[in-house]
Amino acid sequence: MEKSKATMSSWSPGRNQSPGGLDSHLSRTLFLLLLVVATSAQKIAPNPEACQVFHSVNGSSVTCYPPAKLPHNLSGDTIYLSVEFFNLTQLPLSILEGVSNLQELHLSSNGLESLSAKCLLPVPKLKVLDLTRNALTQLPTGLFQGSAALHTLVLQENQLEVLETSWLHGLKALRHLDLSGNRLRMLPPGLLANFTDLCILNLGNNQLETLPSDLLRGPLKLEWLYLNGNRLQVLPEGLLVPQTNLQYLFLNDNQLGTVAASALQGLKQLDMLDLSNNSLKSVPKGFWSSLGRPGAGRDMKDGFDISGNRWTCDQNLDDLYQWLVDNKDKMFFRNSTCCAEPKAMEGKTLLAAAMSYLKPEAKGKRGWGGLAEYCTH
Repeated sequence: MEKSKATMSSWSPGRNQSPGGLDSHLSRTLFLLLLVVATSAQKIAPNPEACQVFHSVNGSSVTCYPPAKLPHNLSGDTIYLSVEFFNLTQLPLSILEGVSNLQELHLSSNGLESLSAKCLLPVPKLKVLDLTRNALTQLPTGLFQGSAALHTLVLQENQLEVLETSWLHGLKALRHLDLSGNRLRMLPPGLLANFTDLCILNLGNNQLETLPSDLLRGPLKLEWLYLNGNRLQVLPEGLLVPQTNLQYLFLNDNQLGTVAASALQGLKQLDMLDLSNNSLKSVPKGFWSSLGRPGAGRDMKDGFDISGNRWTCDQNLDDLYQWLVDNKDKMFFRNSTCCAEPKAMEGKTLLAAAMSYLKPEAKGKRGWGGLAEYCTH
């Protein structure tokens, strides 16, 4: 599998689906396409100062970008509202008046610095709230007191340095939480204790050095977990318990040098593991035992990446060697996953080291089935 590994974001047009419904970005794209078709058919030039409105049997969708003016007096059947790329430091409360049926609210790229604790009270049916790329440093306690239906909350790329459990009180249906791209250094205990239905959690690209031991004790249905791009040094025992449904785990671009032997125990549904660009030299025996067992009929569907580490390729890696050979077809960047030590092995591919250790007699004139013996960069 020597190919570019797909970048999988928890909030991207190419991958994410809002739980229980159509992908939010896809729905926006379809709306814009329908708008273009409708405008072309009627040969009417759109008013640049007016928001674009599309009517359907389910309700109205409204999209506003500059130079359009901020919306007001919206139709009562509005179910989708996008107000993006305005220079707003605060959200005018009048925008959400009279739209009690609103289900999706997109407020990305506005420069919002604060929100009123009462701003969401007029929209009790809201299911998706996107606050990507604003300047929020905190959320007011009580913001979600009337948001029992909200299942997707995106706070990506704001300026959050701390997080309080009280900020999320009132969320009873949350399935997707994206806190990536902030400045979080630590998380409070019990943060996710009440979110048993959470499926997607993105904590990537923060400054987290450790995680509370009970972080994942609340969610029981987690499928996607992003911890990439932080400063984690240890993957401890018990952190990922009891995530039996976890399918995608991203731990890349941290500072991991130590992992517990049982850290991945019980992850029987895992289809993608990314441990690339860490400080791993070795891993304890048993670390891989729950993953990728082709002989037992449990294959990793998408693959794994352990490149960008400084592997010490000696007999202490025998457990990894066997697992690597058994799962080599699912390995990303296998010709650039290298041995760093000892000196005699420096520059060799980890897979070649594994084959040499397990099957030295199998090496022919062309190596092991055409596999590269030395790393390519």
